[in-house]
Amino acid sequence: MELLERLKSPADLRGLDPLELDRLADEIRELLIERVTRNGGHLGPNLGVVELTLALHRVFDSPRDSLVWDTGHQAYVHKLLTGRAADFATLRTRGGMSGYPSRAESEHDLVENSHASTALSYADGLSHARQTRGDPGHVVAVIGDGALTGGMSWEAVNNIAAAPGRPLVVVINDNARSYAPTVGGLAQHLAALRTSRGYEEFLERAKYTLQGVPAVGDTVYRALHGAKKGLKDFLTPQALYEDLGLKYLGPVDGHDREAVEAALRRARAFGGSVVVHCITEKGRGYAPAEEDTRDRFHAVRAAPAPGQPSSAGGPSWTAAFGEELLAQAERRPDVVALTAAMLEPAGLLPLQRALPARVVDVGIAEQHAVTCAAGMAMGGLHPVVCVYATFLNRAFDQVLMDVALHRLPVTFVLDRAGITGDDGASHNGIWDLAALQAVPGLRIAAPRDRATLRRLLDEALDTEDAPTLLRYPKGALAPDLPAQERIPGPDGTTSVDVLARTGEDVLLVAVGALGGACAEAARLLAGQGIGCTVVDPGWVKPVPRALVDLAARFDTVVTAEDGLRTGGVGQTLASALRDARVVPRALRTLGVPTGFLEHASRAELLRECGLTSEGIAAQVAEAVAEATGRPPLKGAV
Repeated sequence: MELLERLKSPADLRGLDPLELDRLADEIRELLIERVTRNGGHLGPNLGVVELTLALHRVFDSPRDSLVWDTGHQAYVHKLLTGRAADFATLRTRGGMSGYPSRAESEHDLVENSHASTALSYADGLSHARQTRGDPGHVVAVIGDGALTGGMSWEAVNNIAAAPGRPLVVVINDNARSYAPTVGGLAQHLAALRTSRGYEEFLERAKYTLQGVPAVGDTVYRALHGAKKGLKDFLTPQALYEDLGLKYLGPVDGHDREAVEAALRRARAFGGSVVVHCITEKGRGYAPAEEDTRDRFHAVRAAPAPGQPSSAGGPSWTAAFGEELLAQAERRPDVVALTAAMLEPAGLLPLQRALPARVVDVGIAEQHAVTCAAGMAMGGLHPVVCVYATFLNRAFDQVLMDVALHRLPVTFVLDRAGITGDDGASHNGIWDLAALQAVPGLRIAAPRDRATLRRLLDEALDTEDAPTLLRYPKGALAPDLPAQERIPGPDGTTSVDVLARTGEDVLLVAVGALGGACAEAARLLAGQGIGCTVVDPGWVKPVPRALVDLAARFDTVVTAEDGLRTGGVGQTLASALRDARVVPRALRTLGVPTGFLEHASRAELLRECGLTSEGIAAQVAEAVAEATGRPPLKGAV
């Protein structure tokens, strides 16, 4: 790592000769493979942008020139070239380097951009600000991994095209993939552009051949060059950009550093809005990634420590959901699944293999996915929209106005709900339970294990007069936790499962996957003389009447959820209790404090938020002490 260790800033790249730059590219790939396979993270995308990133930092002067990455998971090489190579061993670990751009880490990171399709809007705003303030320098937006399928990108293009004189360079990192191969008409558009290289080579050869022919050579070449636009319109759809008023350069081999540099220098010299189209290969330079047709090692898990078992810990929630959905689809011809470029990560691969016509991947376009599902429901289907919890944030308006307003039978399934951990602040799925409380008619369920996942999914698909939502966490499926008894609601309304009953000093309401931790907390509390009844309502929105009636029997009521305390299940239950004139002496909500959690493992963050069995028991003991007026027992947990 001799060359990489010598780099102190991107400016040092300009003093390297071509052979040194090639050696540096090799060093970067070697470090990426070593560290990312050890810590986990986004390997394939970064292996694909080594030469592109080198060229960017040789042509542009960061941070005087503003570089914005979309999506941010392709910025590891950028981090290495901006003075952070020494810290790369700490990637995605607690207190270490973030897996995305981080403003706290470096002045070279402008946007903590880990949700797709936002860079062009940031770049439009940045270039507008520079123009308004008279600031020199360029704005460069690097967009890749399928982010052009997001509608927000094209909203930005519409505005960028309206101000073509700004010094703004859009670099399309075209690897034909997001997580998996990119889908849709825009993908076909870029694929067609990839095939146009032969035309450019033909035109270049013609230039030198014809200009050498006396008298007629220049005339013929000028005629041919004058026909360039028409020929390109016929051979490629690149006119989409040029007709919008954006200069287009490419396609360029994104692994030919000199060719990329030349294109970027032309774009910089142009002085206005330019699109530079670079063709790259995800996983470049690492045979296992290149041969992985599934996702080119888009993301890899952390390797277990020597002598330690794999962290996978058995079947995952995602896999269990995928199997359950397939079973439902085989019984119900109206079930169809939608996802936003998350086919395998959302568990839809089994359904796609068995019933391919029943799966629709809309690309990175969550808003479209939700409203498309609304249309499907209007047409007599029961769509199931499968995305990560954090990504549904982007489609709140569509959930509210396009689905809920029409009381449509759309089921949302949120993977990675609650605390996810090492992907950082933006990927924790902690907002859904709070934000979606505001959606009228929406029913929300949180299964605690596979058995309740099966039951709640079945109940959701049987709901024909309202939207429904299921949420579950990242990682290994929780062990089955059968109910000791079930308390039915009045007139056949939602029942409540009793998971543990050691007494009635406190009612502990467990939300979803925290059921096991709450049951264990009850055991710890029993050892200290505090009797606890642990219940799981399953359906947490609306608040089951059975839960309100049960809470009326307790002086102390505590809720535990792996979502925000503010506005979440606990506060909603408190409101329902007040409406029913049920006022416990102590009412406490356990959950995630309002804020953005730093990256760390899920286990570390659960412990930090007091959501382990020990943390829950300690807080329950404090609540009981508040209700009874006596101090909590020493060593209660």
